[in-house]
Amino acid sequence: MISFSPSEEQALIVDTLKRFAKDRLRSIFREADENGELPADLLNKGWELGLVGSSIPEQYGGFGEFSAVTGALALEELAWGDLASALALSAPASFAFAVLAAGTEAQREALLPQFSEERFINATSALIEPRLQFNPRKLQTTATRDGDGYVLNGVKSYVPLASSAEHFLIYAAEDGQTQAFIVPAKTAGLSVGEREKLMGVRALEVARVTLDNVNVAADAKLGGDAGIDFSRLYARSQVALSALAIGVARGAYEYALDYARNRQTFGEAIGQRQSIAFMLAEMLVEIDGARLMVWEAAWKLDNNQEVTRDALMAKHNADKTVLMVCDRALQILGGHGYIREFPVELWLRNARGFTTFDGLAMV
Repeated sequence: MISFSPSEEQALIVDTLKRFAKDRLRSIFREADENGELPADLLNKGWELGLVGSSIPEQYGGFGEFSAVTGALALEELAWGDLASALALSAPASFAFAVLAAGTEAQREALLPQFSEERFINATSALIEPRLQFNPRKLQTTATRDGDGYVLNGVKSYVPLASSAEHFLIYAAEDGQTQAFIVPAKTAGLSVGEREKLMGVRALEVARVTLDNVNVAADAKLGGDAGIDFSRLYARSQVALSALAIGVARGAYEYALDYARNRQTFGEAIGQRQSIAFMLAEMLVEIDGARLMVWEAAWKLDNNQEVTRDALMAKHNADKTVLMVCDRALQILGGHGYIREFPVELWLRNARGFTTFDGLAMV
C-alpha cells in the first residue's frame, strides 16, 4: 500500500530544506541569474545539509537511507527556492546515486565514502549530446572494448559544474546498449569546453565535454561486466526532474496567488474575478496531480517495482504542468509578469528547459 504520510525523518528533512530554500536560495536567485553564477559559498552551505550523505547507507560511509521518495521531497523544496541552485547541488547526487543504485560492491566501497566528507565533492554526470533528435538509448558517444579496458569517444553537452569536476559519469553506447563509465577529470583525452549559454538556469555552469580516445580500465564500467539497467537509472532521473519541476511550479503558483490577493483594481482584489480565480484553481489542481504521480513513481522505485511507464508519465506531465503554471502566473501578473523586477519571467524561462534536462538530477 502506498502511503502519502512522510516519516518523521522525511518531515525533518523537508523542514530543514524549506528553511534553507526560503532563507538562502530565495535571497540570491535573482542576482545569481543576472550575474550568471552562484555565490561562492552556496554549494558548501548546501553540502553541509547532507543532501547526498543522508541518502548513503552507513556501510558506505553515509548516515541515512537511499530513498527516491525522500529525494523527491527534498528536490521539490530546493527547486522552490531556486532551480539553478538545486541542479548544482544535485550534480554530485547524479553521480553518487547512480553508483549506489547500479555499481558493483567494489565501486560503492571505493567511491561513496567521499560523499559524506565535509567538503563539497564535485562529481557530475554526462548524458546529453549536442544533436537534434537526441535519444538517450541511442547514444553517439561510444565505448569500445580494447584489451583490458575501454576507449571512449564522443561529445557531451549540458554537463553541470564540468570545469571543476573531479569525477565524471559518462554515458556511452557499448554494442548499441547505453552503459556508464567512471572517468576521473584528469584522464587524458577528456577536455571541457567553454561554458554553454542557456535561456534559463543562467546561474548554473554547464559545458560541453569532449572525449577523444579516452582510455579507462575495465572496472570503470558501472556495474562491472554486467553493466547497468539503464531504463531504471533513467527512471530515477525522470522522477528527480519531475520533482524539481513541481517545486518551480509551486513557487510560481504561490507567488501568483499572493499577487492576486493583494493587487487591487477598481476597488477589489483581482483574485476575486472569476477568470483569475479559475486560473489559480486549475494551476493548483495540476500541481497536486503531478506531485502524486511523482510520489507514486518514487514509491515504486523504493519498492523495486516496475517503474518505466510511471516515471515517463510523471515526467511528461510535470513538464507540461510547470510550463502551464509559470505561463499562467505571468498572465496573472499582467505587465508586471514581463518585467525582470518580478521573478515570474525567470521561472518561465527555467520551466521551458525541463524537456531538455535529461540526466541532470537523480533520486
